[in-house]
Order: sequence, then structure tokens, then C-alpha cells
Amino acid sequence: MSANLTPYVEAREKKGVWQAHRFGILRRLSQFAFLALFLTGPLFGLWIAKGTLASSLTLNILPLTDPFVLVQSLAARHWPEMTALIGAAIVVAAYLIVGGRAYCAWVCPLNPVADFAAFLRRRLNISQSARLRPEFRTWIAVAAIVVSALTGVVAWELVNPITAVHRALVFGLWFGLLPVLAVFVFDLLTAKHGWCGHLCPVGAAYGLIGKIAVTRVAAAAREACDDCMDCFAVCPEPHVIGPALRGGKTGATPVITNADCTLCGACIDSCPEKVFCFTTRFHDRAPAPAGPVKTAVTASETA
Repeated sequence: MSANLTPYVEAREKKGVWQAHRFGILRRLSQFAFLALFLTGPLFGLWIAKGTLASSLTLNILPLTDPFVLVQSLAARHWPEMTALIGAAIVVAAYLIVGGRAYCAWVCPLNPVADFAAFLRRRLNISQSARLRPEFRTWIAVAAIVVSALTGVVAWELVNPITAVHRALVFGLWFGLLPVLAVFVFDLLTAKHGWCGHLCPVGAAYGLIGKIAVTRVAAAAREACDDCMDCFAVCPEPHVIGPALRGGKTGATPVITNADCTLCGACIDSCPEKVFCFTTRFHDRAPAPAGPVKTAVTASETA
């Protein structure tokens, strides 16, 4: 069977169900937990977190502010309160440790939508994919900041589908889920992980933090790779894997250093040979293998 269609089968056979799906399960629990923090107030009167992922106050003590929202606010000439500045500093500090785009895989409520669309693409064998440059999301982020400066409003929050999910669940504004449906259709029919990987400016902002973040994924046992391609099939940003997995010829680090990595753990789950693991950016370089080196695989071959 093609690994692109059934990427977890061999992993389940060799490692068991939990080891083959543990990070996928933990991510869903994490995403649900973050949503639950905001829903306990309006649903049960227990206000743990007030606000949205853009800006919130937890237990009336801990302020948290999305850095991208803060930058737009400053561009719109809205000087934020000190709590917002502190909240943004706390968020940046946290993601400097856990990895910038960990937000995309472990917190963002759109991630299950993108993952489900990718799952259906494999099941329906939808291989066509629009060639979108990852830089698009950076351009959209810059455009949002410029529009904020010109209009005096936090522009992206007017159309942000992440915020739309919160409005729908907290305030019952179900029409706000239309952008979420659009993301699903786009990912299913146009491009694999197209929204998160190529268009979302929030992911672009967290990717900047990820450039110097501590937590990483590494192909620590890359000499055990048998070219099953399962990791490329499930990775939302498959272009980040090749340099770490195939860098043995030059003794290049097995650590995935590309800031596009979402630290989702899908490569760890799906690999039957236990090639990948979570580590830090300070992981030692792996020695070059004595045998022949496998050729690199490009993202375009796995889209």
C-alpha cells in the first residue's frame, strides 16, 4: 500500500496504537483544553479565561496577548495597556522555549480542520495541489500591518478565522464559521495544508519566534530510515524534513532547524523505525553514516 494513503499502518504494527498516535491524541486534548478555558465562563459561569486567543486574562491575573495583534495595534496607533504588553512578552517568552509554530499545532482551533482535510485528501487520493509559496503568509502579515496603519483598526482580527471560531462558540455567532468552512474546502481541494502552510499570517508571526526557539524535532536515528516516506506524507510542512533526515553525507545536524516546523510530532508518531524525537536546538550533530547516502526528497514530490 502507498505510504501516502496509509502512513500510520506500519507504525501501528511495529510500535502499537499509542506510540503511533500519541502526539496526535495529545494535540487534540491540548486544543480542546485551550478552547475549554474560554468556554467554561459563558457556558457554566466559571470564568477561567476571559477573551480570545488574540487577547485574554486568565484567572483575573495572567494576561496573554497575541504578538501579531499587538504589532497591528501599535501600527494602528492604539497604544496598548501595560497588561497587553506584559501579555505579549509572556507569550513570546513561552514560545521561545516550546517552539514558535507549536501554537499552530497545539493551540490553534483551525489545526483539526486542516488535519481532517489532509486526512481526506489521502483517503480520496487527491494528489493535485496548487503551488503556493510559503512567503505568501509573510506578505499577508505585512499587508495586515499596513492596512492597520492606514485604517486605525486591528485589520486581521476583522477576518481572522481563528477569532471567528471563538465568536461562534462563545457568542453563538455561527455564521462566523463560514471562514472555517472556506479553509477546509481550500485545504481539501486546492492545496495540502494550504491555509496554515502558505496563507495564515498568524503562523508567519509565530514562525519568526520559531527561528530561535529552543525546542526542536530531530532525526536523531536517521541511519535507521528505510525510505518509507510516511513522515513526508503526514508532515504539514514536509520541506523541513529533508535537510535533517538526509544530511548525513556532510555531517549536518539532524535537528530540524527550519522555523516552519510546527512541532506537531506527526513524524515521530508515523515513523515505524523511531527515527525522530523531540529535542533542543543544541542537539549534537550525528556522525556521517558509512554507507551510501540517500538522495534528498523535495517538498514538491510529497505535496
